[in-house]
Amino acid sequence: MGSLINSIVQSVNLIAALPQTATNGLSTLGTLNAPTLPVNFLSGGPLQNGFPWGPRTAARTNPYENSPTTGVRRNYDFNIARGYIAPDGVNRSVLLINGQFPGPTIEANWGDTFVITVRNNIKDPVEGTALHWHGILQRQTPWFDGVPSVQQCPIAPGKSMTYEFKADIFGTSWYHSHYSAQYAGGLFGAMIIHGPHENIFYDVDLGPVLITDWYHTEYFDLVEQTMGISQPPVFSDNNLINGKMDFDCSRIPAGGPACTPNAGISKFKFTSGKTHRLRLINAGSEGLERFSIDNHTMTVVAQDYVPVVPYQTNVVTLGIGQRTDVIVKANLKPDAAVFMRANMTAPCSLTNQPNAVAAIYYENADQTKTPKSTAQVFDDSKCGNDALTVTRPLFPFPALANAATTLNLDITFGPNATGNNLWYMNGQTFRANYDHPVFLLAAAGNTSYPNDPQWNVYNFGNNASVRVIINNDFPALHPMHLHGHNFFVLAEGQGTWDGKITNFPNTQRRDVHIVQPNGYL
Repeated sequence: MGSLINSIVQSVNLIAALPQTATNGLSTLGTLNAPTLPVNFLSGGPLQNGFPWGPRTAARTNPYENSPTTGVRRNYDFNIARGYIAPDGVNRSVLLINGQFPGPTIEANWGDTFVITVRNNIKDPVEGTALHWHGILQRQTPWFDGVPSVQQCPIAPGKSMTYEFKADIFGTSWYHSHYSAQYAGGLFGAMIIHGPHENIFYDVDLGPVLITDWYHTEYFDLVEQTMGISQPPVFSDNNLINGKMDFDCSRIPAGGPACTPNAGISKFKFTSGKTHRLRLINAGSEGLERFSIDNHTMTVVAQDYVPVVPYQTNVVTLGIGQRTDVIVKANLKPDAAVFMRANMTAPCSLTNQPNAVAAIYYENADQTKTPKSTAQVFDDSKCGNDALTVTRPLFPFPALANAATTLNLDITFGPNATGNNLWYMNGQTFRANYDHPVFLLAAAGNTSYPNDPQWNVYNFGNNASVRVIINNDFPALHPMHLHGHNFFVLAEGQGTWDGKITNFPNTQRRDVHIVQPNGYL
């Protein structure tokens, strides 16, 4: 579907046909007026050694055992409601937080406490909801992780819930609904926790770059099609950067939703000679994203909530839920303009329009003109992350040569007895009970889960470590996310694991990693 991109790059001007309020509500993301983030930390609260986190560093502090507690509370108030916007020119019903798409960016310093009141005002129809704070360890507050049927009951229509948890790790992440497929309908936003970065220097923090596949179909209809009987797979309709992109309105069927051509793409500012931090987040529902910036090389400095030994690349691969922080030197002339790009490629993604672009303008560039830069060339044949040999955490934390116990998990997909398509782990699906969350049952002393297979719970007893070997018996990738942990990625690839550990003295750690099609993790 290169015709849409061709029409954008061949145009003379990039003047949006729709105002920001029509495409993104009250959000300023994707505009040249979007605020930058502080380079070091948020103001407010005590300082020790000049920093909220005191003498702790990214390279020499164990973040899991030596997390600070600042006593500072960062308060946010979320109102979730339905609304109509047109992120790519196609008008559709979405879920908004405080009238914004994407939702508000929330910030804290490492060791602060988030206090977030979520009000469920979803109507027509009413629906429950719950928010997950992706990557937070929740070591003292597991009940605020935000998964209905696991840690909590859904927030009922017309009701509210206040989440209160420590920013117990630092870096770039996001929050999203964990109820049904609500985040495919817009219910997500960026979460930034400022922490030490003594190993990297930059002049400007441009903040979150949210990359999302996008659907013109209601999210509940997507679930019905995905799990239905003899239904074709769901394909996304577009690809967005910070909630914006154009769409070819000739592809809208007769009687379909209203569509405005040239709705408007996201725009960013670079300053010549300065270095810029970009916080890349794949907040999509299905697509594997390849991110690049024309005529620029990126230095990777963090993956998920883990600072890494910096390395250079011209493309960043992001599975669903993954984050990568990059530093980019603005090395062109002050009047330069280039494209930022995010691409989903077959066979790694199911999409009808795989390409997203955003414009980057240097300080003297005409901000209405179309950049004339050329896309980077890179290998997009692997449906997986960067090689483990180049992704080494900045703080070394050796994995165990032998875990206390091992679990093999086989992922499969297929119809159940009624013909509905379901995912299985070791031949068992998970059935949620919103009225009886597993965590609340455990707190009440009810731990009979192995006798009730639908909970799909594994009891590891007093084992202090677990090695999980995941085998993906399906010809599509799957992003594996572990709540409350950064896990060691011992090895990954296609076929069957041979037992060898990659970078054993300092294996990669993160909270999401891609298991490749017909592969292992």
